[in-house]
Amino acid sequence: MNNKRKRPTLQDIASHLGITKMTVSRYLRDPNLVAAETGKRIAEAIEHFGYIPNRAPEILSNAKSRAIGVLVPSLTNHVFADVIKGIENITDQAGYQTMLAHYGYCQDKEEKRIESLLSYNIDGLILSETEHSPKTLKMLEVANIPVIEIMDTSEFGLQQVIGFDNVAAAQSMVETMIKRGYKNIVYFSARMDKRTRLKMQGYEQAMRKHQLTPHSLLTEEPSSFTLGAEQLKLALEKYPQIDGIFCTNDDLAIGALFECQRQGIDVPKQIGIAGFHGLNVGLSLTTQIATVRTPRLAIGEVAAKELLNRIEGIAPENCMINLGYNIHLGESI
Repeated sequence: MNNKRKRPTLQDIASHLGITKMTVSRYLRDPNLVAAETGKRIAEAIEHFGYIPNRAPEILSNAKSRAIGVLVPSLTNHVFADVIKGIENITDQAGYQTMLAHYGYCQDKEEKRIESLLSYNIDGLILSETEHSPKTLKMLEVANIPVIEIMDTSEFGLQQVIGFDNVAAAQSMVETMIKRGYKNIVYFSARMDKRTRLKMQGYEQAMRKHQLTPHSLLTEEPSSFTLGAEQLKLALEKYPQIDGIFCTNDDLAIGALFECQRQGIDVPKQIGIAGFHGLNVGLSLTTQIATVRTPRLAIGEVAAKELLNRIEGIAPENCMINLGYNIHLGESI
């Protein structure tokens, strides 16, 4: 784990192109400072080598920074707030700093944030996705540091994944609804990120297993109570026989519940509603939301422990750590 390969340097780029190191440096400061053709060649070489600018002092370039990077899709999402808390429960005790960044569920932004984090010579990286751009994959290969991907264990990742199986969790929740008598269940989505798609896969598997027809409301819009309410209205129009709703998260479930209450629809007698993640707000409502409770704090803690161990050269015992989930029936199904 400690046999770190030498990162490509400005001199490597310059030697490869047969130009001066200063020319490459000028390009990195401002591409307009060099000729257009030269700039194009430098950009291609940087992409080829996977060059990562190092903003840390040169004297520290081969030392541990005692900092790890943590990249999450949102800093305001309660799901990831719990994960970050879990990570810092461990890193604080170990004397490590966490460098946080968010990418707004955008792969291009993830690429830029990872490049920035790596430029500070971090010792390890915790990512929230398992799908990355080709440039990101190249940078991670060149950086040669421990990387952990969290929040899903439905498939293997780059090095090590820690979380729970989104497909199995969604299927389990929907099958629970079916066993409680709901047959016309509609899936409410948001953003259509990978985990939303995995939950939809689990939903569809459950429906087809019981010879039921799946129906999904798909949107790239960000999740909110308002979106959940709007989707409830749309579902009533498109699928008048609807008697159940399975949501990709608790925000949508709560919004759907509020809209049912506004319209005088009895939950759970007329429509059953289930969410995902087990947020405190859903558990505190008068009609408590049924939900998949996920171990977000534990995911953060375990990910941090595993990453710090690997930074110290301790090989992981498992490349996939599934921390499971629990089905909470609440009062809405």
